[in-house]
Amino acid sequence: MAVKRRKNKKGRAKKVLASILCVICAVAILTAVVNTCLTSAELKKANSYNAVELDDRLVPTKDGNGNWVFTTDREFRVMQLTDIHIGAGYMSYTRDLKAINAVAAMITAEKPDLVVLTGDMSYPVPFQSGTFNNKNSAEVVINLLEKLGVYWTVNFGNHDSEFYSFYNREKVSSFYEDKNLKYCLYQPGPSDVDGKGNHVIEVKNSQGIITQALVMMDSHSYTDGDIFGMQWKYDNIHQNQVDWYEREILRMNGENEAVIKNISDNDGLKEKYVPVKSLAFFHIPLVEMKESWYELEKNNFKDTDRVKYIDGIVGETGNRVFCGIGEDNLFEKMVELGSTKAMFNGHDHFNNATISRDGIIFCYGNSVDYLAYIGIDKKGSQRGCTMITVKPDASFDIDKYNYYSDRYDLEGFTREDVKMQFDGVEYEVPLD
Repeated sequence: MAVKRRKNKKGRAKKVLASILCVICAVAILTAVVNTCLTSAELKKANSYNAVELDDRLVPTKDGNGNWVFTTDREFRVMQLTDIHIGAGYMSYTRDLKAINAVAAMITAEKPDLVVLTGDMSYPVPFQSGTFNNKNSAEVVINLLEKLGVYWTVNFGNHDSEFYSFYNREKVSSFYEDKNLKYCLYQPGPSDVDGKGNHVIEVKNSQGIITQALVMMDSHSYTDGDIFGMQWKYDNIHQNQVDWYEREILRMNGENEAVIKNISDNDGLKEKYVPVKSLAFFHIPLVEMKESWYELEKNNFKDTDRVKYIDGIVGETGNRVFCGIGEDNLFEKMVELGSTKAMFNGHDHFNNATISRDGIIFCYGNSVDYLAYIGIDKKGSQRGCTMITVKPDASFDIDKYNYYSDRYDLEGFTREDVKMQFDGVEYEVPLD
């Protein structure tokens, strides 16, 4: 009898386990079906917008180096958007629609020549989005930008290819490399350089002089065993990327020198365009940004010999500036070469400060995120875009615009009510 009871217990245990597995499978299948339906709805929303009307559209061409080149003698307008954080899951659906709408509204209003997305287009974090599938979110972003009909490119952030995501960075890169995309200028970069998306887009004048180079770099993701990102241990720009950056700058210097040499009236051109002027874009800020902000804080936000405050705030708590935990010499190489005059990043959603160190500008772009930070969809001081106006003389202006300003009060677009949580903070910084 005892043997029979043990068999009955084993039988019941197997039935319970089978039932549990059936429930898990059913939930997984139902979730997949729901996510597929909601992603289809998001794609429909992304494809519902009209193409942006551009009066003087610039069409890029590829040069002999394989780089995209815009040729113009007028100002060239670049829009930086960062941390869109599309989840494309059942938990993020309503907030995804808000992010899609915000991106469409700002691009429609600004009519940029080029949009640069500085990372975290996707957010496949299951306990907030309800999915591990980072392809769906990438497809939403791709469809939206292609439908709006403006030229665009991307840098990858730490969330675009999580350790647990369905698709790794190489595969995600292939989504943006699709030859069928009409307006995407993304390139994966050299195979012998770390990361994906190290590429250059050039702006030239009608004489053939590079007036501004836009350098895209992959700032990677987590490091030092922090594969889930729970310890905020972020990577740095790698040395072979710095070497690639140097080679690109020196190559463009040589090209400008050769062009200028063949211009009959070239007085002062070499001094203006050699070294070539450039702007850098990536996701995770450099450690020098953190050091510089702390230096300003210690000096009561008065300028120091090396660091100057320009505008904006650091609204993050804790470490405040979540840069790479290691060291790299990208900033030192920028100073040495004298080419890059500003760098633009995202990553820290409540930070939108702009400061300079040794004459090079560090600029946090306004973020879009409605999802990654708890309650951020109800806050609005940080949400918006950054406009960079590149001028024919290689100078540039930086303007940051809040999404809830009258600038984006457009017919056909509805914005949600939010709390402007940082109102007045930027004016309270003691600069005297």
